[in-house]
Amino acid sequence: MTSTVIRTENAVEIVETLPEHAGSGAHTIHATHSSLNYKDAMALAGDRGVVRNFPIVPGIDVVGTLAGDPDTLVTVNGAGLGERRHGGYTPLVNVDEYTVVPPVFDAYQAAAIGTAGYTAALSVNALRTVVSPGDGPVLVTGATGGVGSVAILLLRSLGYEVHALSGRVAEHGDWLRSLGASEVLDRAEFSEPGRPLQKGRFAGVVDAVGSHTLVNAIAQVTWGGAVTACGMAQGADLPGSVLPFILRGVSLLGINSVDAPARLRDEAWVLLAEHLDVDKLHVETVGLAEVEAAGADLLAGKRHGRTVVTL
Repeated sequence: MTSTVIRTENAVEIVETLPEHAGSGAHTIHATHSSLNYKDAMALAGDRGVVRNFPIVPGIDVVGTLAGDPDTLVTVNGAGLGERRHGGYTPLVNVDEYTVVPPVFDAYQAAAIGTAGYTAALSVNALRTVVSPGDGPVLVTGATGGVGSVAILLLRSLGYEVHALSGRVAEHGDWLRSLGASEVLDRAEFSEPGRPLQKGRFAGVVDAVGSHTLVNAIAQVTWGGAVTACGMAQGADLPGSVLPFILRGVSLLGINSVDAPARLRDEAWVLLAEHLDVDKLHVETVGLAEVEAAGADLLAGKRHGRTVVTL
């Protein structure tokens, strides 16, 4: 018997796998791993802002091999999995498109990277089009999360000075410095309303938080800098001002990891292959029976780094 995680309107259930759990698509992946992202945690909690219809198989990541080609390791990140259609918490997944995993990574490592790491790579690649390593420090918000921790590793490998923003400085400050952050800042300095234009401190920002944190970060970017926005852990609102954009020429770059075209996906995985030291990631592993509790812990701020889900 193989198992699948299903989120109904009322509960999370582990059921015997049925053919319909694979969804539709031209290619079949024999999945061995998925991962737990913030969006997965929201889906497991039944958040209708993520899940478009019930029942649904959560899991926005799939890692495995193609049917009929057991030597080719592939992954799918986003693409509506676990939101608009059944996702990766099941052993067979049908998809229309996939990404071939660079040979430097095995299946477990690809799942450890997952959507969070891939989104971090999209963000860093976008930032690099505007900000160079010598321009000044780059702030990474939500630094203890999957996007933040991978972004720190990538930016540091590329030669950027990195400052990390966290609400758990005492608990995780040493770990963030071990990833490459030269300074660790308290999230409390950014999480409340601030002045629309503040002292310029950062050449760039990688933000996964949104709301006041994003607005205050934008207000502290120096002339000609850039900010990438990929998340809304604090909120989806943007209660700010146009002043940083029209007085300092700051660029705000949106990152959509779900629907990114194949070219951007491939470029992100090339960056990961060339600049990510996977051994420095903090990775925990859970099975399908543990994933609901792990998701609740993630929403409660009790986890950090990355979580791999084994099938």
